[in-house]
Amino acid sequence: MAEDLLLLLFQPNSGLQAGTGTIAGENTLFYTLAGAVLADLALGHHVRTDTGPGGTTRVEAIKDRPPSDDILRPAWDYVFEKPRGVQTVLAAIGPTLRSPLLDRLIERGDIRRGSRKVFGLFNTTVLEDGGSGRRSRLLEDVRDVLVEGTEPQPRIAALTALLSGSGTLPQFHHEIPWTTPVITRAKELEQGNWGAGAAAEAVARTVTATIVNNVIIAAAVLPHN
Repeated sequence: MAEDLLLLLFQPNSGLQAGTGTIAGENTLFYTLAGAVLADLALGHHVRTDTGPGGTTRVEAIKDRPPSDDILRPAWDYVFEKPRGVQTVLAAIGPTLRSPLLDRLIERGDIRRGSRKVFGLFNTTVLEDGGSGRRSRLLEDVRDVLVEGTEPQPRIAALTALLSGSGTLPQFHHEIPWTTPVITRAKELEQGNWGAGAAAEAVARTVTATIVNNVIIAAAVLPHN
């Protein structure tokens, strides 16, 4: 999910040079990607939340349920040591995620790393659309949920909730109109209201809503610090 989220946040043709792109929400990106990792672990039933001292929400690993993915495993190992507050986990696992996730997207051909000259003199590394079509398909799934009212699959629901929680949805206004119904639906997803078909994912929805709310808090506070 973190990989899909990073791909969605990649904005083709937003770079300073034609044909190059940038990643939206860089200032709070590590919180958002960490939230996606925790949400993925929750949907896979690798972690759950409990209530710690003072009513704080903690993340704990489910014993004998380690993930096989090498992006998810370090996060699971971290909370396997002991239950930890959601904000603590986001801050601990987030800073190291961008580089390996971007490398995966490049290896799969979804994004291409290129080189351009600046002022005709200096070479600089740029990111370009890889032409795989995967980003367009993901964006269409998100648009169907927010604009058409399609009931989402759990992963798309969590992905859309995190995208909304990151504060970057307004930047997608060309594909997803920034209207009152869209904003309302996005907020519902943030709160875990995914639709009747997701009833079997009640625990994962609750955990994901908690994670998304913590991402929103972090995204709001971090720029001021």
